[in-house]
Amino acid sequence: MANTFERLLAEKPYLLADGATGTNLFQLGLQTGDAPELWNTDHPDRIQAHYRSFVDAGSDIILTNTFGANAYRLKLHQSEKRVRELNVAAVHLLREEIDKSGKDIVIAGSMGPTGEILEPSGPVSIDEAADVFEEQAHALADAGADVLWLETLSSREETIAGVRGAARAGLPIVTTLSIDTNGRTMMGLTAADIVNFQAELEQAPLAFGTNCGVGANEVVAAVLNFKAASDLTGTKPIIVAKANCGIPDYVDGAIVYNGTPEIMARYTQMALDAGARIIGGCCGTSPVHLAAMREAMDNYKPGDAPTVETIETDLGELTTGAKAQLAGDLSIAGGSASGGSGRGTAGRRRRKR
Repeated sequence: MANTFERLLAEKPYLLADGATGTNLFQLGLQTGDAPELWNTDHPDRIQAHYRSFVDAGSDIILTNTFGANAYRLKLHQSEKRVRELNVAAVHLLREEIDKSGKDIVIAGSMGPTGEILEPSGPVSIDEAADVFEEQAHALADAGADVLWLETLSSREETIAGVRGAARAGLPIVTTLSIDTNGRTMMGLTAADIVNFQAELEQAPLAFGTNCGVGANEVVAAVLNFKAASDLTGTKPIIVAKANCGIPDYVDGAIVYNGTPEIMARYTQMALDAGARIIGGCCGTSPVHLAAMREAMDNYKPGDAPTVETIETDLGELTTGAKAQLAGDLSIAGGSASGGSGRGTAGRRRRKR
C-alpha cells in the first residue's frame, strides 16, 4: 500500500504544505540562538500547539520540527547524541495531533543542511555527510514519517549527500533548494541546474523545488524555470513551491515579514498556474496566511502561466537574474549555465522560518 504522501498525490491535483516553523515558535517563546529541536522534549506542549495551528489551517503536509536535528547541527548545543530521541519525539507529537484531528495529513520529516563545508573546499566528504543524513533519516522513518523532506539546500554536493543518506531509510524523498541570490542558490545553481542534476542523485526525489528565498515573486519565477527546464528534458516532475511571506524587517526589536494573507493567496494561485503541485509557505508564514492559501487553493481555477509583468504587478519586482532566466539568458548573476560548484559555506546559516 502506498504511504499517505504517495496516496494523496495520486488522489488530489494539488497539496498544501504548512508554513513557517521558527517564526511561529518565536511567537510561543523561542529565543534567538535557541535550538527549536530541543523543544520536542523540553516543551512538547508548545510544539503540539504549533502543529495543531497548521492542522486547523488546512495543511495537507506538515513538516516536523527537526530542521536542525542532525548530529552536526546539534553538536552546537552539546546534543549530538540525541539525534534519534529528538527526531522520534517530533514525529510522535505530530502524529498525536493528526490522529486527534481525524484528518488525512502527511508527516514530512524535515531535514535541513548540515552546516558544514563539504569537500573539496572543506573537511567533510559527501560520504561523511551522507552518514549524518542517514542517521536522521532512519530516526524519522522509524518514528512514522511518510516522506523525508530535505529543505533549504544550496549546493549540488550537499543535495547529493542528503539524498544518498535519506535513500537508505526507504521512504519517498523531497528536495527543495533555496534560490535567493539573483535567481540562483547561494552556491550558484539555477532552476535549470537543479533540474539537470536530478540524474546524479542516488534516488530520484518524488518531488523537488524551492523554499525560503527572498519572496513569493522569486519563487513563482523559479517554478516557471523548473517547468521550462523539465519540458526540455521531457520530464514531468512534481514541483514544490514554499515561499517566504514577503521581506523581513525589524519592528520593535522583532523580525516581521511584510506579506499579507491576500498576497500569499495570490502567490498560491500563481504558483499553481506556473506548474507547481505542492504549495506552502516558509519564513514568516503564519496559520492565518495558510488559511488564506487553503481557500485560494480550494477555489483555484487553472489559468495561463504568469508572465514577468503579472508577477511583478501582483507580487513585486523580480531580480535581474530571475528575469533573465525567464527570457532564456543564463549568463547573468555569475557562474555558468551549468551552475556553481556547490563549494563554500552552503547551509551554515540557520533559517528562521
